[in-house]
Amino acid sequence: MSIGLRVRNRERAVGQEWVEKFKELPVANVSDSMYRMYAAGAQLRPMHREGKLAGRALTVKAPPGDNLMLHKAMDMAEQGDVIVMDAGGDVTHALMGEMMLDYARRRGIVGFVLNGAIRDADAFVEMNVPTFAVGVTHRGPYKNGPGEVNGPIAIGGMVIMPGDLVLGDSDGVVVVPIDDVADVYEKTVAKYAAENKQMDAIKAGTHKPTWFNETLAKMGCELPSKA
Repeated sequence: MSIGLRVRNRERAVGQEWVEKFKELPVANVSDSMYRMYAAGAQLRPMHREGKLAGRALTVKAPPGDNLMLHKAMDMAEQGDVIVMDAGGDVTHALMGEMMLDYARRRGIVGFVLNGAIRDADAFVEMNVPTFAVGVTHRGPYKNGPGEVNGPIAIGGMVIMPGDLVLGDSDGVVVVPIDDVADVYEKTVAKYAAENKQMDAIKAGTHKPTWFNETLAKMGCELPSKA
């Protein structure tokens, strides 16, 4: 297959049991559990009304403003898939709108992550299919190609492989590599529990952090005696 014109089948994907488990956890905690190194960038913002994004990645790479391979990916998608598309972050032409979104949800596609723009923004709010994009424009897409489906892509420095676990909430999008889901889940559950315990202490008025004084002292910062 020629580079730039490749459509592959996905060889493996994260199990649905992991998708369901991670749905209960905040994206911020998942991100912290991966040392904050697997974020797709703050430019990706939710375009839907509410709710979390969670599913298996089906990846697309395309030129800015062109959605030929997005149509092909939607035709290939299985129920529970999240289509993750890198189109260079361009916002001059939308990659999809209302009709494609409605078609996708009826096929069981559970969400989109688009490094590009959408149009028919009200429809994304109304249908509420979890969708993250970098902008909105009324100008429609080209359909000329080239492009690739189910290859490695990167958005904001975050590499996404076909079948990886894709998660999103109001804080943004994160991807957990297939081979790391068990380890990341264990660490995220522990992080989430620790934060809940700290929140309970804050509400009870018993939380008194002092760690910053120790850090400042190590740095040689002069502090008042009763600080």
